[in-house]
Amino acid sequence: MAIEICPVGGYNEVGKNMTAIKVDDEVVIIDMGLHLDPYIKYTEDEDLVKEITANTLTKIGAIPDLGPIKHWRKQVVAVVPTHAHLDHVGAIPYLSNKFDADIVCTPFTAEVIKAICRDEKIKLENDIRVLNPNSSMNVTKKIKIEFLNVTHSTPQTVMVAVHTPYGKVLYCNDFKFDDHPVIGKKPNYERLKELAKENVRCLIVDGTRSGEAQKTPSEQVAKEMLRDVMMGCDSTGKAVIITTFSSHLARLQSIIEFGHKMNRKVVLMGRSLGKYVTAAENIGLVKFTKEVEMATFRKHVKKKLKQISKNPSKYLIVCTGHQGEPKSVLSRIANGEFEFHFGKEDHVIFSCAIIPTALNHANREILEGKLKRFGVRIFKDIHVSGHAAKEDLRDLINMVKPQHIIPAHGDINMASSLSELAMEMGYRVGENVHIMQNGQFLTLE
Repeated sequence: MAIEICPVGGYNEVGKNMTAIKVDDEVVIIDMGLHLDPYIKYTEDEDLVKEITANTLTKIGAIPDLGPIKHWRKQVVAVVPTHAHLDHVGAIPYLSNKFDADIVCTPFTAEVIKAICRDEKIKLENDIRVLNPNSSMNVTKKIKIEFLNVTHSTPQTVMVAVHTPYGKVLYCNDFKFDDHPVIGKKPNYERLKELAKENVRCLIVDGTRSGEAQKTPSEQVAKEMLRDVMMGCDSTGKAVIITTFSSHLARLQSIIEFGHKMNRKVVLMGRSLGKYVTAAENIGLVKFTKEVEMATFRKHVKKKLKQISKNPSKYLIVCTGHQGEPKSVLSRIANGEFEFHFGKEDHVIFSCAIIPTALNHANREILEGKLKRFGVRIFKDIHVSGHAAKEDLRDLINMVKPQHIIPAHGDINMASSLSELAMEMGYRVGENVHIMQNGQFLTLE
C-alpha cells in the first residue's frame, strides 16, 4: 500500500511537464506538455510537409517519453492538466489517446485543448470533464481530485490536490501569489492552510525562480509599467506595436484599455492570439472582440496591415512574436513580408520576458537586430513573472507543511536552489527533499 511518483517530463528542463502519481493500482497523470524548442525547430519550415506523430515528437524530445510508465498505461484513471499553457497541455493531442481515461480540467483549459485539437486536425478520444477552481471530483473510490484556485499568467490555473487513502499529494507547478489579480480571484490561501492539517505527504512544486530572493510582484505592477510606456512616451504620428504572451489575458486586457485611452483602434494579430481569446470568450471570461478587431490567419493579417499602413498612428497593433519566433507576425513584419514598414522612432513594446532557452535568446537577438536597423524605439521587459520566487515558495511550504518535497519545472540548478530553501527550513536532501530526473521513481510507503 503506497503512493508512487514518476516525473515523466519537466524535471530535466523547462518544458514538457508531466508527472504520474500511482496509488496502489490506479494512476493519475498531471500535465502533458510540449517542449517548445524542439517542436518549433521541427515545424518551423512550413514549406515542407511533415507528418507530426507522437513517435517522432518523442524522438526529438518535444513531448514526454512514456517509456518509464508503459507498465502503468492500463491503470491510468485521469489526465489532469493544471492550466492552458502549451508546456502543460500541448502534448495532450498526441499522447492522451494512449490512455483510457478522462481529461479533468478547468473550463478555459478545456476550450484551449479543443482549439489545439481542431488546429492540429486530431480527434481526441478522451472525454473532457470540466471542474471549476475550488471544486473537487471523485475520480475513483480511492482517488479524489481537488482544484485550488491560484494566480498565474493565464486564467483558471489551479494547484491540484490528489486525495488518497495514504494522504495527499499537492502539485503546484506554475503559480504566483498575487493578491490583486487583473482577472480572476486571488489564491485560495484558506484551503492551503487547511491542507496542512490533512496530511500532505508530498509537495511537487515549481522551482523555476527559486534562486531569486524576492516575492513575485502582482500583475497590477505590470499594468502600471504598461501605463508608463503606452501613455507616458509620446507616440504622436508613430506606429505602436506591442507583443506579449497570447495566453496572458490579464495583460491583454490592460493593453486594450490603454490602447483605447490613446484613442487608437486596437487590432489583435496572429493565430495563437485568436486561439486563446476565442477560448476565453466561449466561456464568458472576456469580451475582447466587442472592443477590438482580430486578424487571425496570414491572409487576414496581410490585408489588415495594408490598411493600417495608410495611417498607422490611428492603430495599436497587438501581435505574436514576443520570443522572436520566425513565423510570428512581428518577425514577418520585420522581414518585409507585409505591405507595412516601420518608420523611424515607431514604438515596439515587448511586454514579456524571454523564456530562458538558447533558441528563444537567439530568435529575440535576431529580431531585435532587424528592428534596430529601422530605427524604432524598443521597450523591453515590460513584464512581471507568473512564477513564484523564493519567498513565495517559502510561504507555500510554511502554509501546507508537506512531509516530502519534489522540485519540478526546471533543470538541476533550479531544483538545487529550491532544495537549498527547503534545507533552510529544516528539510534534508535525500531524506525528505528529492531531486529527481525524468523517468525516475519515488515510493512513499
